[in-house]
Amino acid sequence: MKVKIVLFISVLFVFYSCEDLTEPAIENNRGIEDMYAEAEFAQGILLNAYTRLPENSWSFNDVATDDAVSNDISNGYLKAATGQWTSNFNPFDQWSNSRSAIQYINLFLAEAGKVQWAKDEKISLLFRDRLMGEAYGLRALYMYHLLKAHAGTAANGQLLGVPILLEPETSASNFNVARATFEDCMKQLYSDVEKATKLLPLDFEDATALPPGYNNLSDYNRVFGQYARQRMSSRIAQVVRAQAALLAASPAYSAGNTTTWEDAAKYAGQLLNLKGGVSGIAPNGLNWYSDVAELSALGAGVNPPEVIWRGDIGDSNNLEADNFPPTLFGRGRINPTQNLVDAFPMANGYPINHASSNYVAANPYENRDPRLKKFILVNQSTAGVSNTVIVTASDGTTNDALNKVGTSTRTGYYMRKLLRQDVNLNPTSINNQRHYKPRMRYTELYLIYAEAANEAWGPIATGTIGFSAYDVIKALRVRAGITTDPYLESIKADKTEMRNLIRNERRLELCFEGFRFWDLRRWNTPLNVAAEGDKIQGGVHQKITVENRVYADYMQYGPIPYLEALKFNALLQNKGW
Repeated sequence: MKVKIVLFISVLFVFYSCEDLTEPAIENNRGIEDMYAEAEFAQGILLNAYTRLPENSWSFNDVATDDAVSNDISNGYLKAATGQWTSNFNPFDQWSNSRSAIQYINLFLAEAGKVQWAKDEKISLLFRDRLMGEAYGLRALYMYHLLKAHAGTAANGQLLGVPILLEPETSASNFNVARATFEDCMKQLYSDVEKATKLLPLDFEDATALPPGYNNLSDYNRVFGQYARQRMSSRIAQVVRAQAALLAASPAYSAGNTTTWEDAAKYAGQLLNLKGGVSGIAPNGLNWYSDVAELSALGAGVNPPEVIWRGDIGDSNNLEADNFPPTLFGRGRINPTQNLVDAFPMANGYPINHASSNYVAANPYENRDPRLKKFILVNQSTAGVSNTVIVTASDGTTNDALNKVGTSTRTGYYMRKLLRQDVNLNPTSINNQRHYKPRMRYTELYLIYAEAANEAWGPIATGTIGFSAYDVIKALRVRAGITTDPYLESIKADKTEMRNLIRNERRLELCFEGFRFWDLRRWNTPLNVAAEGDKIQGGVHQKITVENRVYADYMQYGPIPYLEALKFNALLQNKGW
């Protein structure tokens, strides 16, 4: 959808009517009033906000955590993690992008009621309501991203969010606006989600029976039918609410607002019950990026069972070119750490440091959780179209070996998750394969529920939802291949141990998808854990420090951009920045 939207907006703002060509407007610029009689022009204002979605491409900010490093020395996250993160060098910044999106959204909301969306007045009103619903949902989404990146404790000791902007800014606007409290930002986000859910269908699908409140099935499907798939829907807006509530209930933010763990659990659980609760966990959810049959069958905006919202499907080999090992003609950019490898339990479910795990340090990759070799390319694994053996040992003879060349692994591991092994990068027979980026996955939503439910009610209580945190974690681990799980059974009544397990499951299930950096910060857990690797020499494994992390305590919260704080004295900076 992104490419189509960009092209649509480009055409929209370049081409004019015949009258404009003969009698051009002043400076050839179109005014806001032009949108009132031209629905496509008006919709282009809203579509601009869609093009700014931060989930449109992979960030791999895992490189800023203990989960990964990069062999690309120019990587911004690498620089941030090694002491170069400042308020004027911030690769995690969402200020400019999200505020620009909100400006377009506010402009659209201010003018949408004046636009003739269709010749038929009733249909015009339906389109108006739907598009305004999308705008409210998108504004909530961008508020969430702003709070993740920029909320924090300011010099005055208050937990602040960002300025709340509900009207389009003009040259006459007052730009010196103070940051609202975190609580007020959350209230605004919840308000926008509520408006979105009232105006939008749960999903954009053709109805076979007329929903309550509407009087013409054909008109309903014209506005709310399947052609609008992958636009902001009520379901997506409610996921945003669950994501934001999890953030707000977390230790780093809970003192500054009234959102509770129970709120987060209910927001996630109510949505999950629409999918059948725990039984709705997609059996193929681990393979959403690699299931050839499923990928080939996707089309017309359809999601696989694992995915709530996604970007466009396209044929490419960019991910593989960046992350395949050198012998497969890749650049090996993202290198998983030993820290992450050690987080995968044994096949019997026990952590590797548990007395009952049967872990053998001299043979560390055997009898492990199947997700380890599914997500990470370890020494002597096979990869690529020819099942090439990848030797990452430091005494290996190919460029796949540890630190052999600039595109070699720095940790002894290569990323496997997200990559299509049927991509061939050999210049003599290069090919592309289907890829897409999920913006929201059900696995994330189940993990939101598990974390919040455990904190609110304990591991095995079901609250008002009907299933427990334990139920979710058990089902996810069974899907992963841990079918006999004495460890989970041994801790299922222990809230603290279940918290640790849920956090670890989140780390594994969502690895390389851009979650861990934000998770560590909202949990108030250390960012300074060094990234480790595995040096294999003569078959002997030796743990090595690959990259130290250099974060100050105040970096638990991100900064307001330096130039913004410099320009506007009402804009308080977070402590330390």
